[in-house]
Amino acid sequence: MPGSGTRIALIDSGLGMLPTAGWLRQLRPDAHLDLLMDPAGMPWGPRPAEWIVERVLRAARLAVARGADVVVVPCNTASVTALVPLRAELEPGRPVVGTVPAVKPAAASGEPFGIWATEGTSASAYQADLVALFAAPGQATAVPCPGLAAAVEAAEPGAVAAAVGVGASRTPGGTHGIVLGCTHYPLVSDAIAAALPGVRLYDSSRAVAGQALRRLGLEPAPAADPAGVSVLLSGDEGDMPDTALAYPVGAALAAAGPVDAALLPPPVRDDGLAEAGVHVRRL
Repeated sequence: MPGSGTRIALIDSGLGMLPTAGWLRQLRPDAHLDLLMDPAGMPWGPRPAEWIVERVLRAARLAVARGADVVVVPCNTASVTALVPLRAELEPGRPVVGTVPAVKPAAASGEPFGIWATEGTSASAYQADLVALFAAPGQATAVPCPGLAAAVEAAEPGAVAAAVGVGASRTPGGTHGIVLGCTHYPLVSDAIAAALPGVRLYDSSRAVAGQALRRLGLEPAPAADPAGVSVLLSGDEGDMPDTALAYPVGAALAAAGPVDAALLPPPVRDDGLAEAGVHVRRL
């Protein structure tokens, strides 16, 4: 099958982009992926908003110069902080797709659920607005998970296990679902599921990938011949970080072949999920 000629750019400070990139690769392997990471600037979470906006815009301009047809921001911090100015600069000529935690489908289950997130996100007005918009009173519980994102980024199994243990200890009994409220967390979804047997995990990476394809007018074509995968590290083309190779999806992307759906977090099918947060951000 001939290549689509499509080029998709993903912008994040680090490995949080891998689940969304993996789903894009699984759904449309013939789309070239530009993975724009920022090891010189990570982590973005503690940075001032103006700094994050400048960093995201700089990466987006590089992506556009390289021919990106769509810009995807698979990072909650960057989406909340930079999506509006990014869209103001690039749209309508070039679609921009952001990320929002899967609170909406978790709330639609009608069951109690927790939101695992960083300490900053757990205390944010953004998360509170999402809960108020979609969940019934008392249905959602914020579960701060200190150190989990950093442990995932560093690919340190012991630190991941310790941080997952803290999250599990903070999750109330009777919780039926967990929203993975940081894009790093799906990379260790097996560890989270093992710590909370029988609890359903909600992740938005498949929905974000699907939204990017819809904005391009593309249908899934998993059997298409693979195009290339490029990695840019703070603006310079380079190799996939060693820490990314510790995760099966990172290794598959580095090999520039197809990505098996078995390597990816289970999908949450919700066509409006990727854009739901646009109405509740307080910038």
